[in-house]
Amino acid sequence: MGPKTTKVYETLRARLAAGDYAPGDRFPSERTLAEELDIGRTALRQVLARLLAEGLLEVRGRSSYRVPGAVSVQRPEGLEPWRIHGERDVYDNRWVRLQLWDVEPPGVQRFEHHVVKLHHVAITAVIDDQDRVLMMWRYRFVPKQFGWELPGGIVDEGEDPADTALRETVEETGWRPKSLDHVVSYQPMVGMVDSPHEIFVGHGAEKIGEPTDLEEAGHIEWVPLADIPGLMARGELLGSGTLVALLHILAARRTQGLTTAH
Repeated sequence: MGPKTTKVYETLRARLAAGDYAPGDRFPSERTLAEELDIGRTALRQVLARLLAEGLLEVRGRSSYRVPGAVSVQRPEGLEPWRIHGERDVYDNRWVRLQLWDVEPPGVQRFEHHVVKLHHVAITAVIDDQDRVLMMWRYRFVPKQFGWELPGGIVDEGEDPADTALRETVEETGWRPKSLDHVVSYQPMVGMVDSPHEIFVGHGAEKIGEPTDLEEAGHIEWVPLADIPGLMARGELLGSGTLVALLHILAARRTQGLTTAH
């Protein structure tokens, strides 16, 4: 890095070290930082990449940065991963792949383990200024059940998950989110199924038309966040993505409330 880039790096690093941004806070946008610190976007990205590599920032979605959340627990050391000696397909089509993996846990005799490969998925919870979340009442034939779900769908090959989240929300509801933030990535059935899920939260939305994906849409409604615990108790929230996203929102609001109270 050149002298100016180094100075910007030291400035931002000092701000982070001084606690100018709380754990979990969203970091200023590239545009804001570039204007404030009088630096080009390309050079700024070098600085941000270094801060990411040092663990001082984490990326959420496209060009969206946050200060990592504070944790007290340390990562255990000295544990060995399972060895994978090979894998073979049992069944494969455009929706699902069933495989057998030849695995060897530490200290255990190797054996074959079933692995199910599904698609990469993005799911979006959109909140309006009345504390309501955009949801769909749908029928799922596998559990033979109606229930509330958030919009979401499969990330196409080469597609940014944030673009998927926006596209699926528009296609399934007719509403376009005004903003999107990536909040968490997770695996819903980590013991046997590989299906990365990306959860996004949006604030505000504009009605731009009717749903175009009629098979997925169902009944669309803005559901009060205050109703979520009751709907959960009644078993009417379907899918892990819906539950993870809504629990994240409720937990974040509770944390904010406790912080404000103190």
